[in-house]
Amino acid sequence: MPKIDIDAAPTGHGTGYPEEFAGPCKPRRRWKLGDAVGLDQFGVNLLRLPAGAWSSQRHWHEGEDEFVWVLEGEVVLVEDEGETVLRAGDCAGWKAGVPNGHVLQNRSGAEVVLLEVGTRTPGGDSGDYPDIDMVFRKDGYFHRDGTPYPKVDRRT
Repeated sequence: MPKIDIDAAPTGHGTGYPEEFAGPCKPRRRWKLGDAVGLDQFGVNLLRLPAGAWSSQRHWHEGEDEFVWVLEGEVVLVEDEGETVLRAGDCAGWKAGVPNGHVLQNRSGAEVVLLEVGTRTPGGDSGDYPDIDMVFRKDGYFHRDGTPYPKVDRRT
C-alpha cells in the first residue's frame, strides 16, 4: 500500500463559491488524500480550518454520503435540528438524499483538523444550500430559479 506524502497530495484550498458566499470558506485548507493514490469510489480529505473558518456553506447532497472525524480541536456542527459541539475523536455522518443541511464552523481560537470521507457519484452530484439562494449541480452553482452564478476560480 503506498504511503501518502500529505505535503505532495493534491490540494483544494479555499473555495470556488460565488463571492457573496465565499468569505468564511476562503481560509480552509484541504489535502485530497484519496486523489493522491487514485481512489475513485470515494474521496478522503484532510481538512484544516483556521479559527473562524467554515467547512462549507450549510448544505446537503442528493447523491453522496458524507462522514467527518475530528482529529484535533473543536468545531460546531450546525444542522437543521440545531448545533452540536464536536471535539477530537468525535464523528458525524450524513446519508445521501436526506435534506439535513450541515456545516462545520470553527468558532474556537485554534485550528481544527478533520478527516472527510465521501462517496463519489459517477457523472457528478447535486444538492442544496438551504440558508442561501444557491444549489449545486455537476456543472456549477445556480440560483434556485436556475440562473447560473458566474464561474470563479478557487481562491483563498
